[in-house]
Amino acid sequence: MSAVAESVATPATRLMADALRMLAIDAVEAARSGHPGMPLGMAEIAVALWDRHLKHNPRNPAWPDRDRFVLSNGHGSMLLYGLLHLTGYDLPIDELRRFRQLHSKTPGHPEVGVTPGVETTTGPLGQGLANAVGMALAEALLAREFNRPGHPIVDHRTYVFAGDGCLMEGISHEAASLAGTLKLDKLTVVYDDNGISIDGHVAQWFSDDTPARFAAYGWHVVLDVDGHDVDAVDRALRAARAADRPTLICCRTVIGKGSPSKAGTHDVHGTPLGADEVANTRRALGWPHPPFAMPAEIRAHWDASERGAAAEADWNKRFEAYRRHYPHEAAEFERRTQGTLPAQWRDAVRAMVRDADCAAETIATRKASQQAIAVLARSLPELLGGSADLTGSNLTNWKGAVDVHADDSGLQAGNYLHYGVREFGMSAVMNGIALHRGHIPFGGTFLTFSDYSRNALRMAALMKTRSIFVFTHDSIGLGEDGPTHQSVEHAACLRLIPGLDVWRPCDTVETARAWVSAVERDGPSCLLLSRQNLPFAARSGEQIDAIERGGYVLRDWSDASAHTRVVLMATGSEVSLALDAVAPLAEAGIAARVVSMPSTSVFDRQPDAWRDAVLPPGVSRVAVEAGVRAFWRQYVGLEGGVVGIDTFGESAPAAALFEHFNLTAQALVDEARRVAQLAP
Repeated sequence: MSAVAESVATPATRLMADALRMLAIDAVEAARSGHPGMPLGMAEIAVALWDRHLKHNPRNPAWPDRDRFVLSNGHGSMLLYGLLHLTGYDLPIDELRRFRQLHSKTPGHPEVGVTPGVETTTGPLGQGLANAVGMALAEALLAREFNRPGHPIVDHRTYVFAGDGCLMEGISHEAASLAGTLKLDKLTVVYDDNGISIDGHVAQWFSDDTPARFAAYGWHVVLDVDGHDVDAVDRALRAARAADRPTLICCRTVIGKGSPSKAGTHDVHGTPLGADEVANTRRALGWPHPPFAMPAEIRAHWDASERGAAAEADWNKRFEAYRRHYPHEAAEFERRTQGTLPAQWRDAVRAMVRDADCAAETIATRKASQQAIAVLARSLPELLGGSADLTGSNLTNWKGAVDVHADDSGLQAGNYLHYGVREFGMSAVMNGIALHRGHIPFGGTFLTFSDYSRNALRMAALMKTRSIFVFTHDSIGLGEDGPTHQSVEHAACLRLIPGLDVWRPCDTVETARAWVSAVERDGPSCLLLSRQNLPFAARSGEQIDAIERGGYVLRDWSDASAHTRVVLMATGSEVSLALDAVAPLAEAGIAARVVSMPSTSVFDRQPDAWRDAVLPPGVSRVAVEAGVRAFWRQYVGLEGGVVGIDTFGESAPAAALFEHFNLTAQALVDEARRVAQLAP
């Protein structure tokens, strides 16, 4: 399985391709929705790759040294489901019958964690290609870190199927450019050049010289491959294996091939063929079998279970030899690919938080983050950092960071990646790195540029990847750069993404705890950090432990028996405003409790008892944050108060802006007094 089979055309080739076609046709027809055109058009390409090149074990989809396959044009998901079913994955025919149905293992677009053998969730076009760049990068870095002479335990490839839509998307430019620069020679993209998208023939809106574009990126390009000739695709895949750069294979295909009246048209892209055309296609292909029936002969040709198990067994023997020679490296490789943290992790965490508390520094949380990263990197060799051309501003590097780069001999190992001005590409590549296993990626940019990468953040949440997104310059507090760079709505928008933990810490200790939670979480996190210095807030050990709950009492009522009480909620730079408001409110006869809410998403997951203890029902509440006010209504209620900003910012020094927009302790005092007077 690890070696490329000899390219010999057999009568089975056509049957194998037609089996994929008919499974796709039948499933889409049964669901009365789906995209049959791509599976019909790429069937021979799939035969060439999956039968002659792909190294995988259907009995163990998690084998670390398997090749990765990414269906970037994920709307053609039935091609992948057919491949997984026929090659022997735990995807029975009944699941194909239930294509696109509730709780099936065959959703409309491939979803990692739902279907055995699916490596990443695809559908938003272009992101699968970017994920694959991350996977290929992870493989290359792990190989340079763990392989030893005579012991290549990390040696696999990443393959991508992509269509015109993927290559139209801007993210394909970002990801492909980075891949070429890094010389990711084990990455192969097969371009389904059928000239059709949903709206029709793409020549009217997509006239790029795609091969020239990829050649300019530094890719090896294989031109004019007949995508319906298995042997021709096989030869192109062989050429890709010999290249010292990533490879684009340009395959000319006919969308919907096999359909007598719809092949080559946009009508077959995303619509079932219909009963009459299905019958005509069966006759045209000479396929006499009823829907979902698959002859044993064809199943035998496709089944990869035995050879896949043999390939993994061979790797296991080689890994045991590696273990005998390099026991520490073998144990570390297993730990990292399994996603577990080091044994000394908790000790390092306690020391980091203790040091942050003892230092009592008044610094920007972006600087506090950099200090945390430096400590974490000593305990987490899997930490792979980076920034989208803002390293000096995001402070995502650290002493001991080594730049990942490529020279004449190829990619060189490191733990810090300069992604360039590619926020969307960076985020999607990070997701691919996390999916591959072996690294915990983090990457930085300004919070306002989270808009560029938002869909990759959403995909990270959907896939539950351990990706850490560092967003600095988190509000109008960045100052003179003005409203184009000042985040107002971004924190609220990110908090609305299900499954995404968003942290906006107020000082060094909360920043350290946010990093700990992000690293320990089996899912994505965003850290929203300040440009400006923020004062240290003293707290007890119990309060430090409570930070991990997302919201906790930082300063309690000085007089718990006071008749008039109010809860002041704040995050990030505004926590200091809440603390400054306590004394003036006390003078006005109002006892104030300050609740720091560094992560509303984490706080919302806490038991009712904790949330009620922090935010007692029936007590007036006021929230303050340098952002849109509407988000906080869920916590303060219609009768509560919110001090925020519902306009874009201005260009001026940060202090002047906070005064201009009335984000002050006095404004908080005034709002608290107003709310307290309304309380029964």
